[in-house]
Amino acid sequence: MYTQNTPIHVKLWHREFWHLAIANLLLTMSVYMLIPTLPVWLLNNYSALETGIVMGVFGAGLLLLGGFCSFLVQHYRRNQVCMWAIGAMILCLALLYYFTVFGSISYELMLIIRIAHGMFFGLSQMILLSTLIIDASESFQRTEANHSANWFGRFALSLGPVCALVLKSFGEPSMQGFDMVLLGSMGCCVLAAVLIMLVNFPFKAPEDNIRFFTSDRFYLAHGTWLFFNLFLITAAVGMLLCLPLHPMFYCMMMAGFLLALLSQKFVFANAELKSEVVSGLFLIGSAQLMLLSHQEVAHNYIAPIFIGTGIGIVGARFLLFFIKLSRHCQRGTSQSTYFLAWELGISAGLFAGYAYFNGNHHALVTVSFAVVALALIMYQLFTHNWYLKNKNR
Repeated sequence: MYTQNTPIHVKLWHREFWHLAIANLLLTMSVYMLIPTLPVWLLNNYSALETGIVMGVFGAGLLLLGGFCSFLVQHYRRNQVCMWAIGAMILCLALLYYFTVFGSISYELMLIIRIAHGMFFGLSQMILLSTLIIDASESFQRTEANHSANWFGRFALSLGPVCALVLKSFGEPSMQGFDMVLLGSMGCCVLAAVLIMLVNFPFKAPEDNIRFFTSDRFYLAHGTWLFFNLFLITAAVGMLLCLPLHPMFYCMMMAGFLLALLSQKFVFANAELKSEVVSGLFLIGSAQLMLLSHQEVAHNYIAPIFIGTGIGIVGARFLLFFIKLSRHCQRGTSQSTYFLAWELGISAGLFAGYAYFNGNHHALVTVSFAVVALALIMYQLFTHNWYLKNKNR
């Protein structure tokens, strides 16, 4: 049994788990590859406000199919629904490639493609995280499986942009290399679909009286305060991703994620429960203060390590909070709710960063710092005690 402070560690499990975990990494990478590259193309064709809206509506799309997730996985083969959703993501990226490389694209069509991309990414991830990975794991390993699979998604936050910035150098100069990024993003989706196809999922008879639209596997209503607190944190990080960042910045973020993994095992193993979130937020806040300075080493190396370590620690702990808050048979719903809080926060941060602070880096980082401070105050004064009173495990 996992106690409240038990750190969860990645284990080498069966082949099926690794197929699904790597598929999660590739799918998330395919989306995060657009974070440092799509806005560059957009700003050359649209205003800063329009760019922010295009980046933000992706998050709105995440919500549109979530209510149908339970119905779809009950009435159809769940792995096939996931692969169809991935296929739709590839189609969205292919349309974006065609219209940006071989023709012209209107602003309205760009919005439609981005919303559709968000819809099908949300559906594929909800099925993958809340159903496939859980079904492929033994009951006593499911918490560890959720924890480990989500770490693959967190690493994509740094690995995806690094790959995109490298691919840009091989692309068409007139497109700022955006064509190669889109091809790379499509390639990640194809590989993810192949990995899911390699896993055999036995057919399950549908449950009785499944509603067409339901919050099951979509949103954990009694986890709203956790949702909002995590949303604030990832929104602050999303704003920082609007800065003109170099590949080394993301590589240092990856090093920070590794430090977060090690700290869970050696630093926070027997620490007070709230220490992880508080320490993580202090690290993110310290990184933001470094970004306001003009010291090159602090700005380019130490700050991204602090950001990666901080968001890694906070993300892992909030995931366990969602799992322990869920009631019987709500594990999948807790996974989807955590995913939505994470992705909606990043999308909201990207929207605000480009729409209101594009080019004003000092104001951008200052507002991001204020959001982290608000998240810390909320967690210290309310969320932590509320969680202890309402947890179910």
